[in-house]
This record gives sequence, C-alpha cells and structure tokens, in this order.
Amino acid sequence: MSSVLLRLGSFVLAIQLAAAPLLAQGVLSRADTQRHEQRQNTLSANQAKDHVGEKATVCGTVASSRYAASSHGQPTFLNLERPYPIAVFTVVIWGSARATFSEAPEVAYRDKKICVTGVISLYRGTPQTVVSTPGMIAVDNKMNQPRN
Repeated sequence: MSSVLLRLGSFVLAIQLAAAPLLAQGVLSRADTQRHEQRQNTLSANQAKDHVGEKATVCGTVASSRYAASSHGQPTFLNLERPYPIAVFTVVIWGSARATFSEAPEVAYRDKKICVTGVISLYRGTPQTVVSTPGMIAVDNKMNQPRN
C-alpha cells in the first residue's frame, strides 16, 4: 500500500514540477492548477470511504436531510445517495455554522446533486465531511436541471 501511495505521490510531484515553469511564464494560472487538482480529487459518495483523512470533493444526491435542533450541537445532516440510516456519505453542518447559510441547508439542498469539499472523516462507519461555510458546498446545476 505504501509503495502505491509513494508512486502516486511521485506522480503528483512530477505534475507539479512540470507545471512550475508554465506557472512562472504565466501560461498557467494558479487557478488553473487548483481546478485541475480539484478535478483529480473529485469522488462519488461511494468512493469517499476509501479516502478517509484526505481533503477531497465528494459529489452525490441528497437523499435525506434533517436539522436536529434538540441534539447536542444542533447538527444538520445531508445524507447522500441513500437516506439515513443507510446513507453512503453524510455532510454535517453544526448549529454554529447555520447562520452563515442564507436558507436552511436541509431545505436548500434537499433532493439536489451537490459537491462538498473538505476533509473526509469516518463516524460510526459512515464517511462524512463537516462543513463550516456555504462555500464548501456547491450545487451541481447541470445535474439538477429538469429533463424535457
């Protein structure tokens, strides 16, 4: 396993080294390289369990959502791909972060295809990302368009 990670790390380093002169010459912008890195780290909700401890973007459809106002920390849960208790991946928004959202997250993201960027952790066997700002969640508008 460590040799695979070493090879992967070497590959990423090689790409970064190859991009450095292009960045210096102004051919590539820092935003270009950040977009490339984000695409490289985009995972489906099902893939997230294999990337615990990594910062990544996880995408999936919100199958259920709940604001647990009477629970400790007043969390909001957005469960991707399958509803709780069999969610594939969970987005957690603590009560202290709710005020930063213009609309209640459990309403705003219900049934939407979203992508969340952050560190993947594991809670009781389910991968999750804790979100502290609305900017960590993006709605995939292409996937949420009604079909004719």
